[in-house]
Amino acid sequence: MKRYHLFEFEDLSWFPKFIRDYGTDFLEFISNKADFYKEIIPVLKKGISKSGQKKIIDLASGGGGGWKKISSRLKEEIPGIKITLTDFYPNEKAFKKMLKHDREMFFYVPEKINALDVPKQLIGLRTQFLSFHHFKYNDAKKILQNAVDNNMSIAIFEAQERNMANVLKNMFSPIMVLFATPFIRPFNLGRLIFTYLIPIVPLFILWDGVVSVLRTYTLEEMKSMTHELNNRLRYKWEIEKIEDGPITILYLLGYPKKS
Repeated sequence: MKRYHLFEFEDLSWFPKFIRDYGTDFLEFISNKADFYKEIIPVLKKGISKSGQKKIIDLASGGGGGWKKISSRLKEEIPGIKITLTDFYPNEKAFKKMLKHDREMFFYVPEKINALDVPKQLIGLRTQFLSFHHFKYNDAKKILQNAVDNNMSIAIFEAQERNMANVLKNMFSPIMVLFATPFIRPFNLGRLIFTYLIPIVPLFILWDGVVSVLRTYTLEEMKSMTHELNNRLRYKWEIEKIEDGPITILYLLGYPKKS
């Protein structure tokens, strides 16, 4: 299937922040309930080890993705691990909720962080979950180049492949939103209003979900990006997929060869 870089409402600067936050809250809720990322722990552990830091800098964090489940597993295996959440449109309410989950492990940056130009003081394994597809090809390549230029390890994960099966799966996302919304915490009256009375959230999730599939990079496309990087030979690149029942995780792991 050809890649189409259509717009997602989540990326639009004029899109109401509170609606965007309702969407990222839903994705965070589903990611943790479904435990999408349980099979990627070995990849994360390897990336952390190669980075030489017990720190993760999560880029384009949205509502925190599946970090609750992931962090519980990492904490058992890597005591003292620190995770900093960042985003170009920070969802501070969601970030603060993660801090309440574990104040010793989680931190966040309240200012906008551009994944194409990460501040040098943010040191650690860079991660992205279900967000790499938001960037056009050349910008996605700049994310990788910025990691290489700063000698930082990077791990990117997408919980879908670009195919018609995943397009069809996302057609059912409005139903999932309707069922999940009453269980998302903290309770928010506005979330109910814009889900049931004025159903902007289900329609927003439907559109962005389908477009996310159409935007997702294949393994071959990610490999092409790494082949076009400056100083790419200084890095080891692992670009694979993990099958976990109905879930397919595509991942890219890059780290300096000297580490």
